Amino acid sequence: MEISSDKILDAKGVSCPVPIVRTKKAIEDMEANQVIEVQATDEGSKADIKAWADSTGHDYLGTKEDGEVFIHYIRKAEMDNIKDEVTYSEIVNLEQLKSKLAIKEPITILDVREQEEFAFGHIPGAINIPLGEIEDRFDEIDKTKELHVICRTGNRSDQAAQRLAKKGYKNVKNVIPGMTKWDGPTEMIHEGGKTDDKNNNNE
Repeated sequence: MEISSDKILDAKGVSCPVPIVRTKKAIEDMEANQVIEVQATDEGSKADIKAWADSTGHDYLGTKEDGEVFIHYIRKAEMDNIKDEVTYSEIVNLEQLKSKLAIKEPITILDVREQEEFAFGHIPGAINIPLGEIEDRFDEIDKTKELHVICRTGNRSDQAAQRLAKKGYKNVKNVIPGMTKWDGPTEMIHEGGKTDDKNNNNE
């Protein structure tokens, strides 16, 4: 994929939500139809960048990989086509989630981080469907249970919660601020699918 860019943004070495924050700021100073090239090393940026562009009206042109660097291309939309960002209103914090788990409420925890992030540490019992795959995997998610969506910081989970609500899921909560601040039990997945328990998460 060969795409000519008008601006290059270096977002290497930082994690969600920083690549998105920097992209928002950089694109504000660009003219309509100009293309920004965002270079990132965060695995989650593959889903984050596309989801942000789709939600704000900008044109996501695609992503290519160069070694460990993900190179994203976005064309700035005409002013009339730019949409205000909408955040999902139904939220719970980590202490509320812990309380629900402690009394064994029948909830589903949906972790929308990438598989590599999930394997490094996740809440026991959580299911993993990365944000970029969620629209193809709705049938794996139980509509009858209260659904708590989590990611690293709350950005991807917000996007996922909005998509689930639009699909007809009635009891969806976005968990904030996400796994970066989770200090409850976690599991790790090693090669071969073996899991190890940990007392807390220090991502």
